Amino acid sequence: MSPATALLLAGALLVIAAAVGVLLRVLDGRRRGGGHLRFDAAHASGALGARATLVQFSTEMCARCPQVRRMLGDLAADHEGLTHVEVDLTHRPDLSAQYHVLQTPTTFVVDGTGAVRARFNGVPHRHALAEALAAV
Repeated sequence: MSPATALLLAGALLVIAAAVGVLLRVLDGRRRGGGHLRFDAAHASGALGARATLVQFSTEMCARCPQVRRMLGDLAADHEGLTHVEVDLTHRPDLSAQYHVLQTPTTFVVDGTGAVRARFNGVPHRHALAEALAAV
């Protein structure tokens, strides 16, 4: 392989990697639909909230999970009928496959019946969480 071809290939790989990084950064924390998932209250340490529940999936080594834990806990304390529960995937890796969790933190907004109404991968945006809760 000639040096010019190798340099061109390395440049193309750099551009592709940068584009993928920007795309992932833009999508991080955005609201997505919950699909047809149902959250089983037996997987949470506490019961589901009367109005809604914020389910946070985290791991012990997650750097952004404490920030999300504080934000969701404050939000739950400010709203009646809203509960925050945390599921540690370090001890329950089977749940990551069941709920299609590919990164931590991942947050579900679950209604009183257990239906997942919204999903956030990464650190959720406060305004997007407020909109998801208003829709429940």
